[in-house]
Amino acid sequence: MATLANLVSRNGKLPAASVDWLQMLTGDWQMVADLVNCDLVLWIQSKDAEDFIAVAHARPSSAGTIFYRDIIGEHPAQLWSGQVASAYAEGKHQDLAVPDIYDGISMRVRAVPVRRRMKPNSNEFSSPIAVVTVHTNLSEVRDPTKQRINFRKVGNELLDMIEDGTYPDFANPTGSTRGAPRANDGLLILDQSETITFASPNALSALNRFGIQGELVGLKLPVAMEKAMGKRLRSDEDLALVVSGRAPWRADAEQSNMTMSLRAVPLKHDGERTGAIIMCRDISELRRQERELITKDATIREIHHRVKNNLQTVASLLRIQGRRTDSEEAKEALEQAMRRVAAIALVHETLSTGLTQDVNFDEVFDRVLSLASEVAASAGTSVNTILDGKFGQLPSEKATSLAVSLTEIVTNAVEHGLAERNGVVHVIAERKGKKLTVTISDNGRGLPEQKLTEGLGTSIVKTLIEGELRGSINWFSPKEGGTRVVVEIEA
Repeated sequence: MATLANLVSRNGKLPAASVDWLQMLTGDWQMVADLVNCDLVLWIQSKDAEDFIAVAHARPSSAGTIFYRDIIGEHPAQLWSGQVASAYAEGKHQDLAVPDIYDGISMRVRAVPVRRRMKPNSNEFSSPIAVVTVHTNLSEVRDPTKQRINFRKVGNELLDMIEDGTYPDFANPTGSTRGAPRANDGLLILDQSETITFASPNALSALNRFGIQGELVGLKLPVAMEKAMGKRLRSDEDLALVVSGRAPWRADAEQSNMTMSLRAVPLKHDGERTGAIIMCRDISELRRQERELITKDATIREIHHRVKNNLQTVASLLRIQGRRTDSEEAKEALEQAMRRVAAIALVHETLSTGLTQDVNFDEVFDRVLSLASEVAASAGTSVNTILDGKFGQLPSEKATSLAVSLTEIVTNAVEHGLAERNGVVHVIAERKGKKLTVTISDNGRGLPEQKLTEGLGTSIVKTLIEGELRGSINWFSPKEGGTRVVVEIEA
């Protein structure tokens, strides 16, 4: 899917700063479309400067759209193409003299030039960099309610700010955010003195549940919120600025039985603040779910921690049993079992410290290499282990099988490939997309008679790689000597 930046670079010739401004605008203009109850289309001048091309579109969420088909990449219709060109050239909004018919729908069109503020907190603005057309579906026009009149009023103020270059603000929290309030969730309009001049029914219900009783119109919102929250409002500077409408931010207000998200959008005219709109939403259930997820995540991490401890206990018991065994064959079998259990414990130890069920396998493999060093030390030899490349993140179920397999391969290279002599074990990890290739090579004596022996370790590795991981494993005995093992899996 093409991004706005891709569409602009492909069809226009805007500088990077202007593209960033348009991305801020389209990241926050769904609110404007909902307030004016109209389709919004963003147009940029084509590379040859002879026409305009649509690069973004917002449909109103509470009214029928005019553009049922995708308009991105299209040119303006003939009847209102002149409006777009005039708004861009003159820097003033242009209204269509007569309604237009588009796909059988009667509509009214306004073209609004888009300017950008050159720097944060400056009063220097660019000439028009694009045009927004506002398409009103006349078949959707009905007897205006008080809410619709006020929504459209502040929506038109935001369109004027787009024309002036004062909207969006560099500090605006643009884009879709979990739990962010929308215009239809609840909307308050404040005047310059922070007094509520309009409250939508949803906003009235939300604030009444929050503890502000009675009608809201005529109340100063910061004063009403302070009565409901007490000293907690004074201690939360972000929330205090939001409820006053002075900062284009978002903050949460919490009571014992309710959590409410509020977002302020200051309104300005000629650079002076004239008031603000405050959107609010009851997010109590959302926060409850988030707390449950945090609790469940902590529980899962604790389970991984306990599993790791239990596995380490099993490994310790196997080590103790191995030390008390006189049979060399039994002792070797117990040591191998101990290493396999320890490899599984490494994965659970990593999972117990993270917030996801994915494992940073590079951390796990560092411990696998340390196991190889322990094996070499117990045999009285010195092994130099080298790792090139990165494994990256792996799902836990794949990380466990791969950790056991690589532990088996590396320790086998130390125990049997190098055969009680000093040497090098070289591991290369290559990640291309979802394909992970791991190559383990040593400079030891190579495969006996160029054939792979079918021992328990080999059987375990093949079962895990080919069965559990749906991958492949191959052993080679290069001409220069030693052994090379290549593992390929889908990561």
